[in-house]
Amino acid sequence: MHATPAEAGSANPLLDELARRLDELDHAGLRRTRRTVEAAEGVRLRIDGRWLLSFCSNDYLGLSGDPRLLQAASRSAQTAGAGASALISGHWSAHERLETELARFVGAQRALLFSTGYMANLGIVPALAGRGDAVFSDALNHASIVDAARLSRADVHVYPHRDVRALARMLEQSTARVKLVASDAVFSMDGTIAPLRELIALCEAQRAWLVLDDAHGLGVLGPQGRGTPAHFGVHSRNLVHMGTLGKAAGVAGAFAAGDACTIEWLLQRARTYVFTTASPPMLSDALHESLRIIAAEDWRRARLRELARQLQAGLAGSRYRLLASDTAIQPIVVGTNEAAVTLAAALIARGIWVPAIRPPTVPAGTARLRVSLSAAHDAGDVQCLVDALRTLEREIDSAQSNTRPE
Repeated sequence: MHATPAEAGSANPLLDELARRLDELDHAGLRRTRRTVEAAEGVRLRIDGRWLLSFCSNDYLGLSGDPRLLQAASRSAQTAGAGASALISGHWSAHERLETELARFVGAQRALLFSTGYMANLGIVPALAGRGDAVFSDALNHASIVDAARLSRADVHVYPHRDVRALARMLEQSTARVKLVASDAVFSMDGTIAPLRELIALCEAQRAWLVLDDAHGLGVLGPQGRGTPAHFGVHSRNLVHMGTLGKAAGVAGAFAAGDACTIEWLLQRARTYVFTTASPPMLSDALHESLRIIAAEDWRRARLRELARQLQAGLAGSRYRLLASDTAIQPIVVGTNEAAVTLAAALIARGIWVPAIRPPTVPAGTARLRVSLSAAHDAGDVQCLVDALRTLEREIDSAQSNTRPE
């Protein structure tokens, strides 16, 4: 526990102001708290010496602890780090092999590795659009796209979630030299999927870039998990396909894939690629093995679909409103921040960890529990969650009944 400025005897007005703002977060139910994971056994995590059944992770295919990935990394490890940025001496043969494999995996001409998905978006958008240009962003896009659009210094236009008609009107009215549409592929807090066919057709008609953040689709959607464009069977030279490698792929990092000319431009101008140390080469070897497993083991995606159907059926007719989602992300909208935090705490007390998601991550009044399913879960795990929620529902109904005036 860190001391507040008052406890430390500080008279620093800057620190006093921060302490006041932290108090405001507390009163609004918006202060976030970290939990330290001490150990993991599949989907069970040890927190403060206690094992919890986790529905928190984006490890959708259950690969993060797969021994085959660990063995691939250890077999080839020559160094703990790359030692420099990729354009100095940090681009190793392992990186080169992985970029080639990633391009083949998603059906693109070329791919470029980034350290994280956040850094990928921060590099891609400002490299393609700048001052005087226009960026069009879905209202529910991830924070990395929001920040990338701001960083580009282009004029930013936010269109209603998945509303292609509204986007079309905005694009037609724009006189910008360069137009760039940015969208999540699978929206991380709702589990909805972008209307990719329509977006690509529109961007090609309007001569606009389409930057697609496939963080939650790669590995989960499409034949052999090849991502959201493969899921829809679409391809476009206007498309920049960004995928992350720390979620379904189970390791770390990200990439941009697309036309060879586009990727060469990003290599030259994406500042988050040019000016950062390259990722450790051994991670690339682990990811090469991960891509092989993703393509070969369709049972992982089949299990995700089965578990999602089980959860939806188990909560049907309950007070818990699941958003319509065909993905591993199954959000339960609760409403107020206090209600979401209280429900998450009640589940923790029962040995189940589901995170409470509150504004600004989601719109005000839509605080929720974000259930993340994994191929490492089984039917018993999901039934455990359903039973706990149903029990809590009965307890809430009973408490409300006892407090009603006669």
